[in-house]
This record gives sequence, structure tokens and C-alpha cells, in this order.
Amino acid sequence: MTSKLDRRKKYTRMVLKDSLIKLLSEKQISTITVKEICELADINRSTFYSHYSDHFDLLNQIEEEIIEDMNQYLSQYNFKKEEESLQMTEKLLEYIVSKRDICQTLLNENVDTTFQKRVMDVSQRFLMQSWVTNNNLDEDMSEYLSTFIISGSIHVIKSWLSHGLDKSPKQMAEIINNLTNKGLSSIK
Repeated sequence: MTSKLDRRKKYTRMVLKDSLIKLLSEKQISTITVKEICELADINRSTFYSHYSDHFDLLNQIEEEIIEDMNQYLSQYNFKKEEESLQMTEKLLEYIVSKRDICQTLLNENVDTTFQKRVMDVSQRFLMQSWVTNNNLDEDMSEYLSTFIISGSIHVIKSWLSHGLDKSPKQMAEIINNLTNKGLSSIK
């Protein structure tokens, strides 16, 4: 009996999340209502409220799951050397490809910048840590530099998503790493 309830609970949460993501691809979170989510999910509002306090709570749970999943995915790898940063960037991009629709939606202009900030924090922890250490930068400089690099990288990734992933994760990792390590002089 418990297994059946767990499956029903998982299904309910899945369709509510899918419904919110679909609506977010069309309009801003502030204009979406719980009623719309429930109608799209074909679930009544009392069921919604038994899982989430409101649509912002639902969005937060979606973001939390992606960030946690991204952390677990990247934690599988131990890239400490500068030459391995290309592989780490590629792994991050492969993860984004595997979650393309949800990442594209959460990084679009209809969602606030909370998710983008959280992705920046994950990237900073995994990608910039070794780069800053290997380049012997002081703490103040490394904070500004990593913010600049990661912000630019996120916008490059958003552009890549909007262009239908027209390049492979490896190609994009090379572009991002070349710009990070060599700046504009890497452009041919």
C-alpha cells in the first residue's frame, strides 16, 4: 500500500513540475497561478497544496532538485589540474544537455535570476576553484574574475541552448575554456 502511495505522490509531483515548466516557457512566474498549473496537470488544487505552499515553492523545489542533481553529478569527478578544467566544463555541459528543456526554461527571462545565481555558485565551486589556485590569484581578484568568467559562460550556455545546441558539449567546452584561459586572443 505504501509503495502505491509513493508512486502516486511521485507522479503527482512530476506532473505538477512538468506543468509549471511548460507554463514558464510561455510566461513569467509572477503571472502564473496555481489554478493554471492544476488545470494543466489535471490535478485539483487541494492536492497541489498538500505538496506545495504555492507556485513559488514548486519552482524552488524544481530548482533545488536540479542544483542537488548537478552537485552530485559533478562530485563524481575530481578535476584539480588546470588541463582537466576542459573535461569538467564538458561534463557540466553534458549535464545541461541531459536536462535541456528544464535548464533552458529555468535560465530564460520568465524565471527570476535565483536559479542562475545558484548555477553560478555550483560552477564557482567546481570549475573556478582549481583555475584560481593554479593562477595564483589573490582572494579579491579571484572573486571578481570568477564572477566575470562564470557570468559570461552562463550567457554563452544560454545562447547555445537558444541555438538548439548547434555545437557538441566538447566544442562548447573548448570555446568556454579558450575564452577563459586565453581571452579574445583565442578567437581565430
